[in-house]
Amino acid sequence: MTVPSSGGNATAPHTWQELRSGEELTELLGEPHPIVIDKVHDELTSDDLGILARSPFCVVSTSDAEGNCDTSPRGDAPGFVHPLDARTVVLPDRPGNRRGDSFRNILVNPHVGLLHLVPGSADILRINGRARILTDAPFFDSMTVKGKRPQLALVVEIDEIFLHCSQSLRRAGIWHPETWPQDTPRA
Repeated sequence: MTVPSSGGNATAPHTWQELRSGEELTELLGEPHPIVIDKVHDELTSDDLGILARSPFCVVSTSDAEGNCDTSPRGDAPGFVHPLDARTVVLPDRPGNRRGDSFRNILVNPHVGLLHLVPGSADILRINGRARILTDAPFFDSMTVKGKRPQLALVVEIDEIFLHCSQSLRRAGIWHPETWPQDTPRA
């Protein structure tokens, strides 16, 4: 893959037209349909619980005190994200690269965004909330997998939750192998 050179007029920042206001954005995009606004809620519904039960994959987005962002994948058997009640979910931590970027961010800024995907489905569940990191709780035993109890868990108190637009999945053809690049290894 060749990366374009930074020289030349096509990539020169002084030729770019930058969006600078929310009003300008609304002028370009238009007003969202009321159904898009009305779908936001603050408690898990039976549909939300169904998606969580089927989802083996979640993306966790955080930022530190200065606004530097991290987005980290989390995955396990479907249903690995446990609802504790209508306004709280918990994600067990599984061994990974040990960087702990998400956890370090949460220690200084508890705001998180979760995006849950279900393979083969257009369902995308988005949860925004505030997180805490636990080192133990009575429910850790129920998150034991293959004899390994998590050392940490991320508890998220839900601020808002909604089904995200699935157009990006459809455009990407992410669940359709015939749309994948030919050099992509297949399992």
